[in-house]
Amino acid sequence: MAEGVFRSRAKKLGLAIEFDSCGTGGWHAGESPDKRAQACMLKHGDDISDLRARQFQLDDFDRFDVIYTMDVSNFNNVISLAQSDLNRNKVKLLLNELQPNQNQSVPDPYFGDGDGFEHVYDLLSRSAIKILKPSEV
Repeated sequence: MAEGVFRSRAKKLGLAIEFDSCGTGGWHAGESPDKRAQACMLKHGDDISDLRARQFQLDDFDRFDVIYTMDVSNFNNVISLAQSDLNRNKVKLLLNELQPNQNQSVPDPYFGDGDGFEHVYDLLSRSAIKILKPSEV
């Protein structure tokens, strides 16, 4: 969902920014987003059915200027792969953009009902608005 939300926000602002999403584990590699996530995004006018899960790779440190993680566990997993301070400094917890230094995780809506996806969508949307401010891009 994060990739879809950020991709949509950037498009609305006319920004040419590359976004990609991945997990730290490979158990869903190649799969489409959860149907409930897709439905939530479609409700808000964004289609993420083209996305496919992939696992984080070391070369992602070279491909991207910033690497946002959704939760503390993923943050720690990605940091542990960083081989330099430059790479470690690229890794950030997404919700720290909204609530600095709180180290809060985006909740995983997978085991809940559809309301969890709406809550996550709201958090991601507010994060995208904060990060992709037109005056700062």
